[in-house]
Amino acid sequence: MYNKFILIEFDSSKREKTLAERGLDFARAGEVFAEVHVTFSDERIDYGEPRLNTVGLLDGRMVVVAWTPRGEVRRIISMRKANDREQARFSPLD
Repeated sequence: MYNKFILIEFDSSKREKTLAERGLDFARAGEVFAEVHVTFSDERIDYGEPRLNTVGLLDGRMVVVAWTPRGEVRRIISMRKANDREQARFSPLD
């Protein structure tokens, strides 16, 4: 088994807003990365930096974490509940 310590950073005001509006805490994103998950590149537009989406479970709920690598750190951009299409596509995760 391979286990790697993952460093996470985020904007505290975006964290508070997401926690209030969606009940999801950026500070818990590491839990999504630590379990079974799928990560893919978001190349819909040029963000000026690599943008990745990770789909995984948090408290038994499928979530999507958008993030960008900053050296050894994962900068969290957003976190939301997976939509119906994503839940159907990634249902083997749960």
